[in-house]
Amino acid sequence: MSVLHRPASQKATPDRTPVVALDLDVAGVHRTIWLKLESHNPHGSLKDRTAETLWESVRNRVHPAEGVIESTSGNLGIALAARCAEHDVPFTAVVEPRTSPTSINMMRRYGARIVMIHRLDARGGYLLNRLAYVREQLLARPKLVWTNQYENDANPQAHRERTAPELWKQISRPATVMLAVSTGGTLAGFQQFVQRHRIPWTVVGVDVEGSFALVDEIPGTRVLTGIGSSQRSAFVRTGAAPQVIVSAGEAVAACLLISDVAGIALGGSSGALIAAALRWFHVNRHDDTDIAVVCPDGGDRYQSTVYSAQWRKENIAVHRPAPHVEVLRVHHGHRESSGS
Repeated sequence: MSVLHRPASQKATPDRTPVVALDLDVAGVHRTIWLKLESHNPHGSLKDRTAETLWESVRNRVHPAEGVIESTSGNLGIALAARCAEHDVPFTAVVEPRTSPTSINMMRRYGARIVMIHRLDARGGYLLNRLAYVREQLLARPKLVWTNQYENDANPQAHRERTAPELWKQISRPATVMLAVSTGGTLAGFQQFVQRHRIPWTVVGVDVEGSFALVDEIPGTRVLTGIGSSQRSAFVRTGAAPQVIVSAGEAVAACLLISDVAGIALGGSSGALIAAALRWFHVNRHDDTDIAVVCPDGGDRYQSTVYSAQWRKENIAVHRPAPHVEVLRVHHGHRESSGS
């Protein structure tokens, strides 16, 4: 299994990440999925971009002794820990039992203080109690700064100004762009870019069963990290974008499929995007528009979950994609468009 991940550099900043095109046969129909691999960011995920704009939005208020606090399921915590280490300020990551040991260890390597919230909230997750802890700390320590990825416009700004225009330069064509939803910042940023610049994209939010991110509730239990939420997104209006909801089993099956046939190890949220894209192709058989997916991270952080047979046996039922799928060709090298 190939894990596409560039080693982190403490003072690196997000740069153009590559796009890989998969030519597929989906139940006898030729289709193309473009994968933007955010695992190639300096600290291994799309959240590198978010961390950069969040940091810039608060840096003038950061106290050198109190530092920064954030609730995180993993990737943003890694990126913010690295950013705080670069500026020699403390960082507190408020995490949950589902956060992977790999992610926690990476945060600790950057000097982060880890606070584990073990108590489930009223919606069956940990987020609401993670946020309650953050607010308690802000009251007790007035000089502590919260980057607040859930409400800070710096979150969608990262994708409005960087990720979306970068992808447009790389593929420069009409597409259905699918984005994993948690805080909703990526989805909102892409929507704003498309509306402001009249880009010929259909932007689709992809969520998982058990999430409250886009609707009042999607039945099911949420076991994957990095996608879904215990609360509604503050950035995305109800009905503002088409939605596809997948199960954890579908998402994991898509990860295993892409790893097996294309040699690319993706994270769980990326698997949800692939599963949604395959379903979209199946339902919209007469629409030949390509699909582009922004893959938030790689498989290196999911060896103990998505890529563990024991974890799959204990947590999910893996459902192989409904339509027959064959990868015809993998095109690498779309780091930027030929005209840029």
